[in-house]
Formats: sequence, C-alpha cells, structure tokens
Amino acid sequence: MLLALDHRETDRVPIALVCSGLNPPAYRAFAALLGRERGLSVEQYLDPLLDIRAVGPAYIGPPLPPGTDLWGVHRRAMSYGAGSYDEIDHHPLASATSIDDLLAWPWPSADWFDYAGFPDRLAAADADGERCLLVANGNIFESAWYLRGFEQMLLDLALAPEFAHVLCERVLAFHLAYFERALAAARGRIDLVFTADDIGGQQGLLLSLGMWERQLKPYHVRLNARIHAFGARVIYHSDGAVMDAVPGLLDMGIDVLQALQFDCAGMDPERLKREFGDRLCFQGGVSVQSTLPFGTVEQVRAEVRERIRVLGRGGGYILGPSHAIQAGTPPENVLAMFEEARRGPGV
Repeated sequence: MLLALDHRETDRVPIALVCSGLNPPAYRAFAALLGRERGLSVEQYLDPLLDIRAVGPAYIGPPLPPGTDLWGVHRRAMSYGAGSYDEIDHHPLASATSIDDLLAWPWPSADWFDYAGFPDRLAAADADGERCLLVANGNIFESAWYLRGFEQMLLDLALAPEFAHVLCERVLAFHLAYFERALAAARGRIDLVFTADDIGGQQGLLLSLGMWERQLKPYHVRLNARIHAFGARVIYHSDGAVMDAVPGLLDMGIDVLQALQFDCAGMDPERLKREFGDRLCFQGGVSVQSTLPFGTVEQVRAEVRERIRVLGRGGGYILGPSHAIQAGTPPENVLAMFEEARRGPGV
C-alpha cells in the first residue's frame, strides 16, 4: 500500500473495499460459492486479501434512538425484495428558517468518542500483521444535506448562501475536532483518512463547478490541511461523473480519488491517469453497474487487467469495485475480480 501511494509499482496491485462491500443478497451468494468451492467463509477469504482496514474510536456519547445517527438523522429500511437499504426519512433541520435555528440545534460533539482507548483498537486491527489503517468519515456537503434535505440544501446554496455557510461551518467544526483528536491519539498509525461528498451524478456534476468551487470546496481545503498536519493521506469518495472537478479536487488537497464510476459520462481511466496520475492515486474502478452484474467471468477478469494496466502503471492504484456489489451479481464474477487482482505480473 505504501509503495502504491508513493507511485511505485508493486508485486501485485493493492486490493480494498473502501465505501464498498457486498450487499446482503450478494454476500450470501458469495458465501455459498466460497463454502462450496473453497471451504472458506467470506471473512476467511477476504481478510488476508484486503490491504486496507477501517478502524475508529469507540462511540461513548449519549444513547442514540434506533435508526438515528449522532446528527439526529433518522433512516428506515426500504425493501428491494431480496434485501433492504436504509434511506433517510427524517431531516432534522428541514424546517429551520434562520441562522439562529442552526445555532440553537444540539450539534454532536467530538467528546462523544473514546480517544484514550483508540490505541488499543489500532493494535487489535494490526494484531495479525501490519495493515494500512483508515479512519472515517469526513463529509461536509453530505452531512449538511442529510440534516436539511437534498433539494433544500441545493436551494440554500443558491438562495441563502450565508445560511448554507453557517450550516457547513458547524459540520466542519465537528470533523476538524474529531479527526484532530483521533489522529493525535493514533500517533502516526493512521495511514488514510476517508472523506467524502457525492458531487457527481450519472451524466455530470450535481451542481455547477463554480458553485462547488466557491461554496463547498473551501471546507475540504481546511479539513485536508488538518489531516495532512498529522502525516495521514486523504482518500476522497465521490460517485458519478466528476472529471470536470478533478483539478479542483487535487487543488483542495486529496491524495486518492475513490469510487471511479467509469460507466458515467466523461469518466475516462486513460485521461485520469495521463493528466493526473503523477499527483493523484486512484481506488475502485471495477464496474458494479455493468461488468460485475452483467458480464462474464472473462469480461470481469479483462476489466480488472485493464484497470491495472492503465491506472496501476507506475503505481498509484488500489483495485476494488466502484461501489457496493449489488444483489443479483453472480458470485463467480466477484471471485473472478479478486482472483485476477491478486495475480502478480506474469502469473
């Protein structure tokens, strides 16, 4: 991992499930395949294979009602037949009308986490061999719209920018305090900090590039500077067609661009590597929209080889799916992705 992050080629490409994994039906199908063909559980297969492990301080704050996170956002399970997703059904600041309403809100505190016990959790994560350790989750725009509602947050950015600014400042204040305390307690053992804001859809950015540059990017600049002060690297997640924003993402201080949904408009792995690969690493990229669910085993293997050939040239690539592996994905395709990735050059 460290060699790849330093843009040096390795004996095999690193592999990770960052902001990813298998949803429950896909997990069950993969478990059945591994048990039948390898005599292994999913954990027994993946644990020695994956090169990034997420870890964080334990939550010790006020008890949270079922389905409610520390921001006061509530989610409920929405069925898709074979399983369910948690979707927001309560945005607690949706009815706020003034900055005073924001200031009066009971914001979460960085004090709600056990930093004294964090070194023990880090040691446990490394107990079976040193891993690349990742702590999450710094999302500014997403946390704000979870509180406000997606449509309303976009309206706030356009029509009430000072309101939106105060909201994002309060979200940022929590993340700055949390990561400063977590990274200080880790004493250099955290390699990556996961940050995120989905700013892309299937066809383009969710908001204008200018609005993003002016009204959202500056918060991440400050967050990334705080993270870098502790010697950790920033891995930033956004779904969708984000090619137009990549120069700005580099400028705001990210080290790794994560997700890489090449099914989206304008997302070109060759261009990404050619124009930005000397300064930016990449993680993800194997399609969960087309190749994994609908391709053959050989098509999956071919896409993995192509991602490594292009994005892994000279180092700087960590392979993985472009998001969660969905229900109905053939488990043989999931296995083919991992098996092809673990092959070294010439194997």
